[in-house]
Amino acid sequence: MAVRSLPRSAINMMTFGVSSSVTLLFDFWDVHEPAGMVLSVLVVFLLTVFYEVLKVWRVWLGSSSKLAQPHCPDAGPPSSRSDSTSVLESSPSESSLTPMEPHAAAPNTRNSWLLHIIQTVLHMLQVALGYMLMLCVMSYNTWIFLGVIVGSVLGYFISFPLLGQI
Repeated sequence: MAVRSLPRSAINMMTFGVSSSVTLLFDFWDVHEPAGMVLSVLVVFLLTVFYEVLKVWRVWLGSSSKLAQPHCPDAGPPSSRSDSTSVLESSPSESSLTPMEPHAAAPNTRNSWLLHIIQTVLHMLQVALGYMLMLCVMSYNTWIFLGVIVGSVLGYFISFPLLGQI
């Protein structure tokens, strides 16, 4: 079995270059001039900022759905209940014999399914956008790479402090 080596031109395509000529993602996104490169870097930059904001938005939706769930007053340990009057009532053997009120079901199953569907669509968008940005970086163009990096930094800087407000 003969081992073939890659032609020199294929090896050069796998190193970062600083040119204003690149094809990104699709055949129609073919850039051959500096103005087109500036516009492409701006688009990739904005997509990366959106990607970072999308990540925080998904976390915010998940945490807001957990906050909206009903809180059961009997959920704490027996000693924290306000209606416990004796030590006997709070013992594990006695509390297992006392009738308990059934826990209320989730108030709106439809809303929880809608939230789950929204989060699934956002996850799909996040994954697709992440892979598209990865493919942009794999064009091995330094300007596109810098657009993704700076967009990620700015998106993180803008959106992640919002997580502290949840």
